[in-house]
Amino acid sequence: MAQPDDDIALRVQALEQALVAKGLVDPAALAAFVDAYENRIGPKNGARVVARAWTDPAYKARLLENGAAAIGELGYGGLQGENLVVVENTADTHNLIVCTLCSCYPWPVLGLPPVWYKSPAYRARAVKEPRAVLKEFGLDLPAEMQVRVWDSSAEIRYMVLPRRPAETQHLDERELAAMVTRDGMIGTATI
Repeated sequence: MAQPDDDIALRVQALEQALVAKGLVDPAALAAFVDAYENRIGPKNGARVVARAWTDPAYKARLLENGAAAIGELGYGGLQGENLVVVENTADTHNLIVCTLCSCYPWPVLGLPPVWYKSPAYRARAVKEPRAVLKEFGLDLPAEMQVRVWDSSAEIRYMVLPRRPAETQHLDERELAAMVTRDGMIGTATI
């Protein structure tokens, strides 16, 4: 039985083939676009930023002080990342990012926004009932933990610096980056 992701992949492949066959899309341009978002733009970049902050206290301080400048140190930046604020999860505070107006999102470090991030339900409920939304993502926070919701806009975008998991001191930056998820940098997961 085909899985929904398989069905979507087949539909995308069929659409791509039709557009190429009609001369509407250049396969090389499409490959370059996909490569850019898989390897040079997106959650892998954000994961590298998080891993650097976990391993370099001076970098972490710069990141929390001026997110855009700190990500620029690692070669990331540009459109949708020029006014980036990084908020840190702590033992008593969990941060959640939303854009209630549309889907403002820090593309240079998180890539393209997930479909659910743009949905009216997420945008409304993340503000009204953040704990319920987080629970639907599988994140059941202790009642004593404060949840802060940050509303991105055209002027400012946010990224969460997740807490470093316990007992990861033996891991290097590359191994730590592999643990970090896009959802952790939005706040719908812990890492």
